Amino acid sequence: MPILALPVLAGLTPPEHEVVVIDENIEEIDFDALESFDIVGITGMTVQRDRMREILVELAGRGVFTVVGGPWISVAENWFDGLVDVIFVGEAEETWPRFLEEWARGEYAGRYEQAEKTDMTKVPLPRYDLIRFREYAMGCIQTSRGCPYQCEFCDIIVIFGRRPRIKKPAQVLAEIDAQYRLGTRVIFLVDDNFIGNKKAAKEILRAIIAWQQQNGYPLTFFTEASLDLAEDEELMRLMTEAGLVAVFIGIESPDEEALRETKKYQNVRGSLIERVHRVQAHGLEVYAGMIVGFDSDDETVFERQFDFLKQARIVGAMTGMLSAIPKTPLYERLEADGRLDNAAIDDPEIATNIIPLLMTRETLRDGWLNLMDRLYQVDSFLDRFDDLFIESRIPLATYRMTWLRRHRPLSYLKIQVLTILGALVLLSRIWLDPRTRPYRATYARHLRKLILSGRPPRYLFQFAWKCITHTHFAIMTRKMVRGESRLVNT
Repeated sequence: MPILALPVLAGLTPPEHEVVVIDENIEEIDFDALESFDIVGITGMTVQRDRMREILVELAGRGVFTVVGGPWISVAENWFDGLVDVIFVGEAEETWPRFLEEWARGEYAGRYEQAEKTDMTKVPLPRYDLIRFREYAMGCIQTSRGCPYQCEFCDIIVIFGRRPRIKKPAQVLAEIDAQYRLGTRVIFLVDDNFIGNKKAAKEILRAIIAWQQQNGYPLTFFTEASLDLAEDEELMRLMTEAGLVAVFIGIESPDEEALRETKKYQNVRGSLIERVHRVQAHGLEVYAGMIVGFDSDDETVFERQFDFLKQARIVGAMTGMLSAIPKTPLYERLEADGRLDNAAIDDPEIATNIIPLLMTRETLRDGWLNLMDRLYQVDSFLDRFDDLFIESRIPLATYRMTWLRRHRPLSYLKIQVLTILGALVLLSRIWLDPRTRPYRATYARHLRKLILSGRPPRYLFQFAWKCITHTHFAIMTRKMVRGESRLVNT
């Protein structure tokens, strides 16, 4: 999906400035062309900080004026010292326009940080016209910032605060409509916790439902939320009626001791597996964020994580080693305890800056790699798919398809046909990709099982998409296990 910060900043830029958006996900950087730009702004996620440095080194050598913002510079302000002219810490709805005005007068500062958090009800429509949406698998929209919880390792509450700030439903619909008109059919609601303010989330969902019905349910949505979603039946119902089919949840650990240690209190209210199954039963696939390396974790944690993900029927799991992000409560605690090794986070042999309590860093690394390898072994991965989509019969997009069959029967038939064709196209690409050779026989066996189960066409498309996901993560993990690439610890 696109980098949302780019069209957001473009929307904040006065019309007298010409804006060009470059995303390395879909195009290469023309450094020669950048030499003619007055300002080059760079942003990226924490895991992209090394690539950001490479770009800044190249631009500095060419004498290009650069500014940097985003989550990493906001917590590690000195990371690019000597390579950047201006940094932006935190949000920039107020500081970016002010900088442009001051830059035009030649009076700009080297550092900008807003005194107050952004009022999300006043954020202008991003310049989505600058984004080539048809080159992305999905679009993305942010409806809120901030999270009410206090997870010790998380930088979201450091950057955005603990009081969720929410856009008005009309703003969200305007962004949805803009992306839909530009060709987007899948949208990720990229809030760090979409349900941080449940009342506001429900208002937005009701507005999306009305928009979907008015336009014939053309869109599919994903989002991120906290596990207390499982306790709100109305919220889960509204999410599925709005067209959401999946939600990413930070589960982190199956162990209550680890969850309490990291202040993930919202995850200790009852059985984790039962709560995940409750969300799935409403037609929402659960993707999980998992962490190993908490103070209470020893070398037995990896087996417990694997068993939990299998029992919870979670196909997509992002598992990482615990790392301490600067300015977070975790960072401050470990720094006070003398348990930080910041040089190790960029060590290709370690990839985390924490010093674990109950195992060595090497044991943590090897256990994490083995866990990832097992999760993305082809039979293990597709067994979890079968458990979720065949055995448990998750009602994927059932409300949307039922509504279309009743109110737009021709659209319903069209979607069925296009879904089958789309799945066949994806499957043909999978079979023609030489990288899938080791997995094809297993893909074929599980595909046959799915077809014999009699599930609707949308499950076939879901299977094809999961095979693509598996290929990517299996290859990436295998390279790390074999030492053929540096460790990528997200």
